[in-house]
This record gives sequence, C-alpha cells and structure tokens, in this order.
Amino acid sequence: MERLTPQRQPLAAFMVLLILRDSMHIPCMVAQLTLDTLGDAATRALGPRLVALLLYGSAARGTHVPKRSDVNTLLICDAVDGALFDALAPVVRAWTKAGHPAPLILTEREWRESGDAFPIEYEDMREAHRLLAGRDPWPGIRVERDDLRRQLERELMGKLVRLRQAYGALWAEPKRLAEVIVGSAPGFFTMLRALLRLAGKPVPGRPEALVGAAAALVGFAAVELAPLIRHAEGGPALRLEGGARDPLVAAYLAAVARTAEYVNGLA
Repeated sequence: MERLTPQRQPLAAFMVLLILRDSMHIPCMVAQLTLDTLGDAATRALGPRLVALLLYGSAARGTHVPKRSDVNTLLICDAVDGALFDALAPVVRAWTKAGHPAPLILTEREWRESGDAFPIEYEDMREAHRLLAGRDPWPGIRVERDDLRRQLERELMGKLVRLRQAYGALWAEPKRLAEVIVGSAPGFFTMLRALLRLAGKPVPGRPEALVGAAAALVGFAAVELAPLIRHAEGGPALRLEGGARDPLVAAYLAAVARTAEYVNGLA
C-alpha cells in the first residue's frame, strides 16, 4: 500500500470526511422525513420530473388525529416508469417507515384528464390541500356537477351495500362491528362533504359540524352519531356498549341509507 507523504495526509483526511459526510447525510435526511422535509426530499430525488406534490385529507384540513388519521399525499409527475420508482424508492421507504401511506401517483396528463373519474376526490383536495413541492396543479382543472352527482350516488350505494354485508357477518361480534363503523366513517364524511358542495352549502371542516349540516339537509338523526363523532375528533375509542343493539349501530346504517336515498333523488 502506498504511504502518504505528510503533504498528502491532510488532503486524504479531507476526502475521507467528504465521503463520510455524503454517505451519511442523505440517508439521515431521508430517514427523518416530516411534512416539512418531504417536499425537498422528493424534489432532490426526482428533479424536473416532479410536477407537484400535494398534502390532502385531514392533515391539510386541520382535523388530523395522531395515530388514527392517515397523512395523505399525491405525487404528480411527468411520466411513470422504472426510473421514477428507482429514484423515488428511498424517499417512499422512509415515508412509509414513519407510518404514512405511500403517495398516490399520477402523470400530469392523467391528472388533467381524470376530473370526470374522481370528481369527489378532486373537489375534496381542491378545498383542503397544501403544496409541498412543485407548482400549483389546479389551473384548468374543472369538475362537472353531473359527474360529481353520479359518483356520489355510486359510492353511497356501494357503501350502503357493503355496510349491510358487514352487519350481516358481524352482528354477533360488537367489537368487530365497531371497527367496521369506525373504518367506514372517514369515507362517509367525505361523501357528506361532496353532498354539501353539490347542494351549494358551506362545508364545515370538523366532523360534528359536518354531520350536523348534512343531517339538517338530508334528514337523519345526527345526535345518535355522537359517539362516532367524538371518536373521529380524537375522543374515546368507539365501543358498542349495547352490542349490536347499541343505538349507534342502527343510526349509522340509517344515516348512510338516507343519504344515498337523498342523492338518488337529485336530478
């Protein structure tokens, strides 16, 4: 092995420090991803291929409940291919290890052409989002009222049928039945927001005000959903103290059914 002269030793030490810095600094930053650093990490990984990175859902709306709510993100890029996934993999791995779902991924063309396929989601994102990286993707994005109504009708009827199926399977298992209700509630709240937009009504952010406004419009009993609303706002975990006969069980199913019936009657 070549011996380093005294003149070359400082240079060699400096090069070692650079190598160590580069080998440790990037993984360390990726490993500590937060909402404040995710955008920078994605930008470094993808460069000009990144069109926009959006935060949406409860974390953008201000209703996020730690350990209960997801932190939802959407990545819009120039194209989707193996090179994109190669570049993105370390960032997504760090993000999911922190307990967050991986970003949804759309190409810019798909984003611009899919407002008719996902009108509920687009309007929900438009109303509450935060741009984490890239440029504003909303100019030119339009959602048609008829597309929104059709998707809302389809989603509500699908939720109603699946909820009845779960009730039939789990009627004698109140703990699992409570889990089904809790798991389906965020989707139902999303539909209630879509319903209020469709009706031209203000859309409250917090679950209690949202359910109250929708109940007044549609005609279901919001007060009977109080335990579920408290859970959604970070209160005690939902327990069906009366088993399947707990008033919440019937009230929740009735609220979904009445909302579906109301939307089915809209022109």
